[in-house]
Amino acid sequence: MLEELRRAPLSLYSTYIFIYIPWGFAMNSFGIWAEVAKFNHWWQVFTCYGLYMIPISILLKNKSIVTQYAYGLVAMAFLEFCGNYFQTSYTFPNNAIESFFGIRNFALGMAMFFALYFPVGNWAVEKLHGLLFKNNRVPQQEE
Repeated sequence: MLEELRRAPLSLYSTYIFIYIPWGFAMNSFGIWAEVAKFNHWWQVFTCYGLYMIPISILLKNKSIVTQYAYGLVAMAFLEFCGNYFQTSYTFPNNAIESFFGIRNFALGMAMFFALYFPVGNWAVEKLHGLLFKNNRVPQQEE
């Protein structure tokens, strides 16, 4: 598992950073604007999207979409649980998700939504990386 992370070229990591970090800031800004949820500190975008989601994405990139979503759901459920338990995230009271699905389903709904990041993010990174680094293709592995 760690070998796959070590074998990933710098160009791949750069592409993930180029996509995931702005994506994280945009989603945090949207969460604040829509009064759904937010990180308590701006730097959490780097830890969550950069240090947590990028390595998981690299490990999942050659899996099927369904497998990426399933593993992503487990990863994001853990992240949502920790964010709420350690109070590093803030959930706006009476937000749209709680109003529609109920207060007890908020973290589950967030995990289900953010699990989509893995297949969607891997697709976007694959396309952009292929365009930018045509001679530096990432080898595909079988599941």
